[in-house]
Amino acid sequence: MAATVEFLFDFGSPNAYLSWKALRPILGRTGASVKVTPVLLGGLFKLTNNRSPMEAFGEVKGKLAYENLETKRFVARHGLTDFQMNPHFPVNTLLIMRGLVAARRAGVAEPYMEAVLGAMWEQGRKMDDPAVVAEVLTAAGLDAQGLLAATQEPEVKGELMAATEAAAARGAFGIPTFFVGQEMFFGKDRLGQVEEALNA
Repeated sequence: MAATVEFLFDFGSPNAYLSWKALRPILGRTGASVKVTPVLLGGLFKLTNNRSPMEAFGEVKGKLAYENLETKRFVARHGLTDFQMNPHFPVNTLLIMRGLVAARRAGVAEPYMEAVLGAMWEQGRKMDDPAVVAEVLTAAGLDAQGLLAATQEPEVKGELMAATEAAAARGAFGIPTFFVGQEMFFGKDRLGQVEEALNA
């Protein structure tokens, strides 16, 4: 039976985009599959008393500049030249994360993820604007109105909230977080360890 990596995911993290792209070759090499678990990053921060790097390290001399350098190195190493920081960052991802839950229920999670990730981290779209989200989903051939309507369903809202609470209970405190079995790995820079765990 092939190994599985669980990816705790939120569109609002640039590192989630970079990890999603860099994970593909790892899945190819290991024969593993990926299970994406939608987790609301803002909710996870509240539950764990965590803060974004901008807040946490904003006053640390040189820290954010170094983080930007590491991002550039990662982008170059993995050939992710389509990546650009979203000019509207930080983006409130509640709508598009509920949309991902709805898309998964409708069996269109993968095309939904690709469309929203591309809009967020390649095209610089304002993805907390419902009109923009509808435009992006329609262009991808998805049922924008149906998916957006589903984001207001109590079951969809509840599923995202429950997954976020479960992530915190398992020890997750940020995005991207990966689980291989019970082993947790945090951050795009742990993908090498994720690959080792999948091969073990």
